[in-house]
Amino acid sequence: MKLGQLQDLIVERKTNQQLIGNIYRGEVINILHNIQSVFINIKEGDNGFIPISDIIENTKKFQELFDMEFEWDYDISSIKPHNVKDADIAKFMEIGHPVLVQVVKEPIGSKGARLTSNITISGRYLVLLPNTSHRGVSRKITNVSERERLKKIICSLNIPKQMGLICRTISSDVSTEVLNKEANELLKTWEKIIENFHNSEEPACLYRESDLVKKSVLRAINKRFSRMLVDDYKTFQYCRKLYRHYKGNYELKLEYYRDKKIPIFERFAIENEIEKCMGRKIWLPCGGYLFFDKTEAMYTIDVNSGRSINAKEGINVEETLVRINMGAAEEIARQLRIRNVGGLIICDFIDMRYKRNQRRVLEMLKEAMKEDTAKCTISNMSEFGLVEMTRQRTRESLIQTLFTHCPYCNGKGVVKTFESVSIEIERALKRLISRHQKSKIELVVHPEMNDALSKKEKDFFESIAKKGKGKIKLTTNDKLHINTFEFYSLDNGKKIEF
Repeated sequence: MKLGQLQDLIVERKTNQQLIGNIYRGEVINILHNIQSVFINIKEGDNGFIPISDIIENTKKFQELFDMEFEWDYDISSIKPHNVKDADIAKFMEIGHPVLVQVVKEPIGSKGARLTSNITISGRYLVLLPNTSHRGVSRKITNVSERERLKKIICSLNIPKQMGLICRTISSDVSTEVLNKEANELLKTWEKIIENFHNSEEPACLYRESDLVKKSVLRAINKRFSRMLVDDYKTFQYCRKLYRHYKGNYELKLEYYRDKKIPIFERFAIENEIEKCMGRKIWLPCGGYLFFDKTEAMYTIDVNSGRSINAKEGINVEETLVRINMGAAEEIARQLRIRNVGGLIICDFIDMRYKRNQRRVLEMLKEAMKEDTAKCTISNMSEFGLVEMTRQRTRESLIQTLFTHCPYCNGKGVVKTFESVSIEIERALKRLISRHQKSKIELVVHPEMNDALSKKEKDFFESIAKKGKGKIKLTTNDKLHINTFEFYSLDNGKKIEF
């Protein structure tokens, strides 16, 4: 990991917050008899999708263990586990039936969320399994004595025997008292979910997973980061509250970013990194470069030597190619995290003569991918230098989040979303007022951009100008590109370059 280099990026919009881990009282909207699946309305955009076998097996457990009423017309308990696939759906399920489900995969594009009725509730150290009695320890805890200690603890905790618990990796060396306290908190959360299910009469969210800020603070603590910087004071206060609750014996330098002249993204060159990650071509420090391309079925990454190979005498070409490929492997892992690329990925490395060199490059790729929180599977390198790998789709990719289909090319390309452009305008406006001492400004945007800006956003631009003891006037120009905006001085009418 290189100092000062962006390693991960998560972008979450207010209009498109993450759903994974959320628990809902859903309602059956459509039954697909031919593939034994159901579409569920959870009132979160497109309907979610779940196999019928999942609903039947877990609904039976909920009814037996927690006396939960699902209002089936058919006695679901009479269906044997091995007969689930052959069960007549029409006997026990109708459109409008309520179901208890959890999101396990975010909606992506036109596909709705992937759901399950096999509920899990995650804490920092433990995961509660309300409808299974399994109790275990994360495989990543390899110390035998520590595994045995944790198993004894979770088997002795005062929760119903029908429920299960899993110790997460971070639970290693955690005291019995702390684990017992969290187990009771998770149990109370589950009891509240059951209560809300009974009290709801239509689709509703019964439980929301941790928000992005909380996940960030926990990650900083768990990964032993030395410093965390926050540029919004309200968020900073929330982070401090979370940190005091979860820090334990760990000391994290949590700071509020106070520089009003230079935005935090500009100060640490994050804007430049994001721009690079949205491009097709990525240069490597060794002089080679990568090409990222997306097809309907997969992502392809092509490694090229670029300026790395020259005509100097005595150069070891094989070793130079290995050096380029190893640098590419490290950068590929970083780019996949930042871009949040999911699905099938094909990496085309530069051909190498010796098998041992292919193994060196493959090991470098596997080692670099260990930092990724998404599940990855990497195959062996073929004789042509191709590596086939898969990466878990956890949410929309960076491109899908920041861009939308371009109206200028009938959907063959993309342009930035109005929300992305609005944020760019905000940052540019702050720079002009704080660094360039411009107070009386005319902002010119495309008419569609003007229509997309809410009154709240326009008022916010005005408040930024007022803080600099100035004012801003918003006008339109249909000759501008839909993503382009310009600033002019109201004093002399000249365009302001920034």
